[in-house]
Amino acid sequence: MTSWIEISEERLAANYRAIAKAVGSETAVLGVIKANAYGHGVERCAVALARAGAPWLGVTTANEGAQVRRALRDAGFSPDGLQSLLPQGQSPLGKQPQILVMCGFLPEDVETIVKHKLTPVVWTPEQIGWLHGSGLAVHVEIDTGMSRQGVRPGAELDDLLVWLSNAGLALDGVFTHFCAAEVAHCDLTQTQERRFEAAIAQVSEHALAPLWIHAGSSSTVDNPAQASPWLVDLAKSVGARAMVRCGCALYGYCVPIEGADATSTHSRLSSSLRPVMMWKTRVLSLRDLAAGDSVGYNATFTATAPMRLAMLPVGYSDGLRRELSGSNERPGGWVMLRTRNAAGQLSEHRAAIVGRVSMNLTMVDVTGIADVQFGDEAILLGDGITADDHARLAKTIPYEILCGVHAG
Repeated sequence: MTSWIEISEERLAANYRAIAKAVGSETAVLGVIKANAYGHGVERCAVALARAGAPWLGVTTANEGAQVRRALRDAGFSPDGLQSLLPQGQSPLGKQPQILVMCGFLPEDVETIVKHKLTPVVWTPEQIGWLHGSGLAVHVEIDTGMSRQGVRPGAELDDLLVWLSNAGLALDGVFTHFCAAEVAHCDLTQTQERRFEAAIAQVSEHALAPLWIHAGSSSTVDNPAQASPWLVDLAKSVGARAMVRCGCALYGYCVPIEGADATSTHSRLSSSLRPVMMWKTRVLSLRDLAAGDSVGYNATFTATAPMRLAMLPVGYSDGLRRELSGSNERPGGWVMLRTRNAAGQLSEHRAAIVGRVSMNLTMVDVTGIADVQFGDEAILLGDGITADDHARLAKTIPYEILCGVHAG
């Protein structure tokens, strides 16, 4: 194993509680664990969030939902709260969270959805046709401006609701997704809210009574400009409960809020969150350089004085972005190197990446770090070097950094 991931279930639960506190008791929190829980491991995170009290979990596909169902069952959560469905001799921890299949499905997925009691998201007549006669509860997504998934308010939504009723499906939830939740005082978000209100009014006109009305992501919760009772009031107007869907914040990260004014400069969440993932590797070898020696492909770094380097057995094939490379002209990323002295005392040191990050190997500067030796741990991601740090250097978002980690 050249690198490995350590997940803190304690931090994941603490982050969930921080989100729940921020939104208040009248709003539920759906824990988004899609895409293998943003690289954190969907099975472990599902169980940790169920223990933390999450009523809903969101997955990418039906197969991912089935994987989560099995993991929850094996951990002691019963789909029906029945002892008989658990492994022999195991005491039930409680009923499993409901699982929302967030990113669509195809006809071949219906059997899995029904078998594992998943809740599909629907927005087309074809999807409703595939589910006809299944008796499933579904959530309808409203396209209020994302132009990705969702049915448009108006005649398109009217037709869909008629088809849904005729197919014998229960409308359990209605939701939308904001496309600019990380922008404070965003006109587009306000437009989306008005469109969603109109859609909810249409649903009421069809005498349908969803149990859940949900909108908003980690950025919605984090954005101080969106700290309003709008969603709770909208849900109450149709006798439903409000819910937000949070992913990245669960794992310790939020993207910066753009355009916050002087009175609302602080996010509602970021200071309460801690990274859940620690990505680590070990020092594979050590090398001494003389002044004038170059490092890595294209000799982008040249030693100006004697120095010592440690080689780490990770690179861009593992998800360590090439943009973290360090040259003489531009400093790159760094790792947190853990060493022990003769007395066994542990210390951490920031070690800069020098030269190009290559496919499987990366060099870091350990000049002046005492006691460094083969096998010492290096933290690639976590405390001291976060996904935000990686994202800033790679000119991307922490979501992409987390999902790109391939330890092993």
